[in-house]
Amino acid sequence: MQPSELAVGLSAKSRVLIDGRSGSGKTTLAAELAAIVPGAQLVRLDDIYPGWDGLDAASQHVFENVLSASSPRWQRWDWATEEPAEWTALDPLRPIIIEGCGTLSRRNAALADLAVWVELDEPTRKARALARDGDTYAPHWDRWARQEDAFIAREHPQQLADVTLVG
Repeated sequence: MQPSELAVGLSAKSRVLIDGRSGSGKTTLAAELAAIVPGAQLVRLDDIYPGWDGLDAASQHVFENVLSASSPRWQRWDWATEEPAEWTALDPLRPIIIEGCGTLSRRNAALADLAVWVELDEPTRKARALARDGDTYAPHWDRWARQEDAFIAREHPQQLADVTLVG
């Protein structure tokens, strides 16, 4: 399925969740979809995770501040200072595409118009992620994977997805 096929039926107020494990292709898919959905706003969980142990906190942040808020917004995490940074307001009258591992929880899925799970084998995902982020990510791969494992075991995002794509 191509991004153009995913875009069919999305409206000005659509909320799209794109989830999958690290290196699966979520970011690329989200950027391609945002480029073809008129007025789309793209929220990347990589900008929200509060550090290397922040998967669950970012998922909660999406629920509380983006999906269920009357004035949606998100707060950037400053990886350099390891502190919360500025807030970014979102227009509730425009589509919002949210991508990142932890996006597709049961609570978030209940508020979404389209939920996508991106699947890819572990060796390919790891090679992609480390090629992208190199030495910055390498020491954290296993730590992050344990959070992904726990999230997937608890939330079952693959089962919540309207569409599953192979990255």
